[in-house]
This record gives sequence, C-alpha cells and structure tokens, in this order.
Amino acid sequence: MFCGEYVQGTIFPAPNFNPMMDAQMLGGALQGFDCNKDMLIDILTQRSNAQRQMIAGTYQSMYGRDLISVLKEQLSSHFKEVMVGLMYPPPSYDAHELWHAMKGPGTDENCLIEILASRTNGEIFQMREAYCLQYSNNLQEDIYSETSGHFRDTLMNLVQANREEGYSDPAMAAQDAMVLWEACQQKTGEHKTMMQMILCNKSYPQLWLVFQEFKNISGQDLVDAINDCYDGYFQELLVAIVRCIQDKPSYFAYKLYRAIHDFGFHNKTVIRILIARSEIDLMTIRKRYKERFGKSLFHDIKNFASGHYEKALLAICAGDVEDY
Repeated sequence: MFCGEYVQGTIFPAPNFNPMMDAQMLGGALQGFDCNKDMLIDILTQRSNAQRQMIAGTYQSMYGRDLISVLKEQLSSHFKEVMVGLMYPPPSYDAHELWHAMKGPGTDENCLIEILASRTNGEIFQMREAYCLQYSNNLQEDIYSETSGHFRDTLMNLVQANREEGYSDPAMAAQDAMVLWEACQQKTGEHKTMMQMILCNKSYPQLWLVFQEFKNISGQDLVDAINDCYDGYFQELLVAIVRCIQDKPSYFAYKLYRAIHDFGFHNKTVIRILIARSEIDLMTIRKRYKERFGKSLFHDIKNFASGHYEKALLAICAGDVEDY
C-alpha cells in the first residue's frame, strides 16, 4: 500500500435514517417464536455503527430492553455472533474479542496477534478503556498473565500504543535496518528485544524506509527473513506487524483466505475481520483478495457459509454483480 492510498469500507451511514422506525421494525422482527431474520439483516447490515448505537438507544426507550440481550436470546449459532457483533461500538467489539480470546481454558493467540498488530494508537487506547469498562479488568495485566516470553513482551509493547506518528528520518532508517538484520543473524534475547522495539515503536512512514533499507542490505524481504530466523507465536506476531505496515488490506485479505481455506472456514476470524473492517477498508480488502487469490471473497463465503449466516456475511461484504 503506498503512502496516502485511499481505502474504503463497505458499510456507510444510511441516508434518510430514522432510528425510531428502525427500532419499531426490529421490535416487530424480534417478537414471537420465529423472528424475522431477513429484516434483522436488512436493517443492521445497512446502517453504520453510529446509527446502530442510536437504534439501540431508541429500542431501549421503546421496549425497556437492551437490544444486544434480546438478540442473544432470540438468535443462535454464528448468525447470532454476526448480529450481536454488529451492535458493539468498534472499541467494545475489539475488547469483547480480546476478552474471549483470553478467558477460559487456552488462549486464542491468533486473535491477539490480529487485533494488536493491526490497530492504530487511538484504536488501542479506546480498546483498553472499553475493556476496563466492560470487564473491570486491565487489558495489559490480562495479556501479561495469559502469554509468555518475547511474544508477551511484543504484545505488551503494542498495547502501550506508543508508536510514533507521521515522523520519518532517512538517516536513522539505515541504522534501524542494520539492527533488524543483525537480529535475524544473532537471534539472542537482546536482539529479539531490539527488533520488537523498532517494529512496535517506529512510525509507519519510518518503517517503510527501514524495510526498503533492509532489502538493500540483505537482499531479502523482512517477512522472509523473520520466517527463516524465528518460529512460534513470536514469529507470527512480528510477521503480522510487518505485513500490516506494508499493506494492511493485504494482511486482512491473507488472513481471510487462510481462515476460509486452511482452517475449513474459521468462523470467528471471518466474522471478526468483516465486522471490524466494514467501515474502514473492507472494500479494499475485497479488491486485494481478488487480485491475490483469483476468486472473490464474495464467491468464497458463498461456497462455505449457508442460510441467514451466509446472507448476513455477504451483506456486510456488499458484493457486486461480478462477484457471483
């Protein structure tokens, strides 16, 4: 992704928005034993998140009930996850995903990697606040207790949201690239620490220069070098950080492809990426997906999902006629 490239989501604020009418329609759709799932999809996937928050407030005033609680009661399985996920404000949704990735037996390291490697300083700051409000827990403390080693150190650095912004220094880029190259050769604890400090704290424009310098020095792309030198979740996290800096929509296209094809449709990952990126860069992710993998994201979702779950995912994806 070149500097300043325009990225686009798939969901935009609905024109002529009427929260009272939407809340009434949802009230009707959620009544009785068999709720009107098509109506839920038509309303919730065609409104921006800010509009959904207004609908939820109006619904609460009209019916005296929390809309998320009603959706959880009335719906089931993956369709429920999509509809409920759409109702969280973005920082709360990230917090919700991180909480569920760490609570209970085992930790979903892939979820931690995907969220923390890709979010901006502002997004991470808001996510920490939401996490504290929703779960009365400290996100940093939970990450510290659920992870270990250099993987933990890198996550802890990312969650500080201390990345420099907008600043680049060409002279420093060559130095940083040398440090990264040495870290790939030496692989000591100290070198791992220096590598993650550069990748977590330097600005995106600075790191674009560093990656170019790294290629000049080593003749290798940094992702390939990291894959050759390291393994485990530490390696996966470093690669995710580099990929997000190089081209975030491409990173998410790759994650979606793997979730759909390598893991037999890993529902949680597909749902999370579609919802989280829907108003940021999902249209660009779809473009990258088609360019890189030949098939459209719309086509692949259609092949693997079914019923109202499929319909909801495709509505978020906002498929075009040529995608069928």
